[in-house]
Amino acid sequence: MDVRIQAIHFDATEKLVAFINKKTERLARHFPAITAADVALKVVKPETAMNKNVIIKITVPQQEELVADKTADTFEEAVDNALEALERQLEKRK
Repeated sequence: MDVRIQAIHFDATEKLVAFINKKTERLARHFPAITAADVALKVVKPETAMNKNVIIKITVPQQEELVADKTADTFEEAVDNALEALERQLEKRK
């Protein structure tokens, strides 16, 4: 599976990139048909609580693209929430 991470207007740390790769690979183990995952990380202005936004797009051949858009206090929490939503979407598609 190809994982593309795009940090918009900031530099993502290696720790964050490793976390995202680990979580998306786990999703691919459960659903081997996934070919690509696009992850967009964004800090929402103004600087307040709940200002980390994550958009994850999953590509599955011969199906529509699956998208989850979540906002949380940390990027890790937002990634977890978005991947949970994608798991539910994939379960419905099976």
